[in-house]
Formats: sequence, structure tokens, C-alpha cells
Amino acid sequence: MFAVIKSGGRQYKVSVGQQLEVNRLPVEDGAQVKFEEVLLISDADTSMIGAPFVENAMVLATAVKQDRGEKLVVFRYKAKKRIRHRKGHRQELTILSIDDIVANGKSLITGEAPTEREQGTPAEDELAAPVASTETERAETEATDTQAEEKTSRRRRTAKVEDTESKAEEE
Repeated sequence: MFAVIKSGGRQYKVSVGQQLEVNRLPVEDGAQVKFEEVLLISDADTSMIGAPFVENAMVLATAVKQDRGEKLVVFRYKAKKRIRHRKGHRQELTILSIDDIVANGKSLITGEAPTEREQGTPAEDELAAPVASTETERAETEATDTQAEEKTSRRRRTAKVEDTESKAEEE
């Protein structure tokens, strides 16, 4: 059993248990990825061909790690002109492990509904601002907040009229 999926403008023939290198995807390691752009699913006795995609089909994969491909050397030159350009390039990749192929709401491996894992979203506690427990901590956090508000840019500030007047009075 295999499926043909589309990812990053390329088509890949995948089967369950296979490891696959695709262009970098914005997922964390261990997160589950759903490919809903399935072009073809073939089993021992049936084949489903999409026009352009197969209805109610998806491929579930797990992101194993983020990696970089081999270095490719790009060498351009013009003969007899002393023009030579040498560049290197390494493609950013995500390595995926194919977990399941799903068609019409059923897994083609087990025949049951697929089990999707929770995405690695941060908990609400992590999103909320930290709560200061003592009054000194609260005062410190307020002081840092006001310092952050005062510092607006990295450019050199010009002297304000009020600052120059106060300096003149001090002298």
C-alpha cells in the first residue's frame, strides 16, 4: 500500500513506516503533520485517483527532526573571460516518519478511525503573563515595564526642550 502526496510543490510516493525528507516545514520535532493533498492511494486490490486530490483522504506523519541536506556547489564561469563564480547551498529539510494513510475516514492499516495526536500548542498558563507573588516582585516587574516603555528605539535621542531648560536652571 502506498500514497502519492504533494508537499512544497513536489510529489512524493510514501508508504507506512517510511522516512521522508521534505522542504522545511514550520513544525516542532515530534509534532504530527497532516497531508490532505493526496493525489493517489493504491492498495493491493483498489486504487483511488484524485482529480486533482482524493476526497476524504489524508496521510499522517510525525516530524522526526529538522535537518540540512548535503552541500551543493554551484559553479558558473565564462570561458576565456576570467569570470568564475563559486557558491554553495544547503537545503533546509524536515525529516518525517509516515504513520498512517487514511481514506474515507478509515485507516488503511487498522480499518478503524485514525488517532490524531494533540498538536504541540503551548498551554494557557504559558501564554499568560507570570504572576508576581510578593509586593517586591510586583514592584520590580512594574519598574522593568516602565523601562521597556521608555526605551522606544536604538537611535540617539535628541535633547528635549524640558531637559535643556532643567540643565540651564541647575547651572
